[in-house]
Amino acid sequence: MPNLSNRTALIKPSPTLTLDAKVKAMKAQGIGIINLSVGEPDFQTPDHIKEAAIKAIRDGFTRYTPSEGIPELREAISRKLSLDNSLSYNPSQIVVSNGGKHALYNIMQCLFQEGDEVIIPTPYWVTYPDLVLLSGATPVFVPTYRQDGYILRPDVLARVLTPRSRGLILNSPSNPTGVVYSRENLKALAETVAAADLWVISDDIYEKLVYDQTPFVNLVMAAPELQSRVVIAHGVSKTYCMTGWRIGFLAGPEPLARAAAKLQSQMTSNPNSVAQKAALAALEGPQECIDSLREAFGRRRNILVELLRKIPGVTCPEPKGAFYVFPDFSRHFGRTIGRVKIEKADDLASVLLEECQVATVPGSGFGEKRSIRLSYAASDDELRQGLERLTNLLI
Repeated sequence: MPNLSNRTALIKPSPTLTLDAKVKAMKAQGIGIINLSVGEPDFQTPDHIKEAAIKAIRDGFTRYTPSEGIPELREAISRKLSLDNSLSYNPSQIVVSNGGKHALYNIMQCLFQEGDEVIIPTPYWVTYPDLVLLSGATPVFVPTYRQDGYILRPDVLARVLTPRSRGLILNSPSNPTGVVYSRENLKALAETVAAADLWVISDDIYEKLVYDQTPFVNLVMAAPELQSRVVIAHGVSKTYCMTGWRIGFLAGPEPLARAAAKLQSQMTSNPNSVAQKAALAALEGPQECIDSLREAFGRRRNILVELLRKIPGVTCPEPKGAFYVFPDFSRHFGRTIGRVKIEKADDLASVLLEECQVATVPGSGFGEKRSIRLSYAASDDELRQGLERLTNLLI
């Protein structure tokens, strides 16, 4: 058999999707797994969105659409950015893609190439490094610290800049930490970003999932003068419980949008036609579903944080957004639990799954070996049962 391309050797399978597949296989075998690993809301897509998709099918809206997405959806995204974020983007600056991950792929393929460096604050979403590598560029990891609230400091960013620095990825609210950057945080970064002439990818996918009246602000909102250097990546997956519908979008300078649409035309032709109509209904229809989702996740966050902080030796920052907690278990390293010596978070996560049937995601996939990501996209009862098993394991 001929060799595969070197490109395939650069990247790893998504650890979160790999784990989710393993959990589903264990469930299929009748094993009672409590799944705190999944990165998707556990609620159904709202009915009015489903009905819009059914109508699109019945109306025969099943053919190719423009590569960049149907005009009415791009217009709705333009209105959303104006109403929610006070940002001005013409529909010609917006490209609808097959999920937020696809939007990020398009962005990186259009912005970066061999010889470039792209700065990724750690902890990071597992996919960022691989998308950078696929563009030909090199990921450069810059640490953030728990004592700083996992916020990237301008001085730390400045220390990793080189003549090859081309881009910076910011994710707020963050996966996996749940950190939310404030306007002041972003303004502090803006001067360094401008001086280094960086492109900034602002991954806003968890925008609506913020708690305690925490305001959402992205870099363009905080520093409008940087709009020509910032690309927003977003989608409907998390906000409207539409992970499987695969609709994301980018908003940025028009030359980039044209390039992304051209690239997409040769990759997938266009986003799914029916899912685009569903996304249009999501953006233009009733928004009360978001309030219900935020209320449920806020309650669940409180349950997890309270229970985790009761476990001796566990440090758990309170997330302000998304639906994850990222507690530090490093004070339990060196212990032997069962037959396993716990030397890093991966060991603990493995024991949790095999011995306690609780699925979590070890922090190594996010660039942080001391912590484990737990999702609170699970019922209150599942969260309490999962934390009871975790507590019993450690105590």
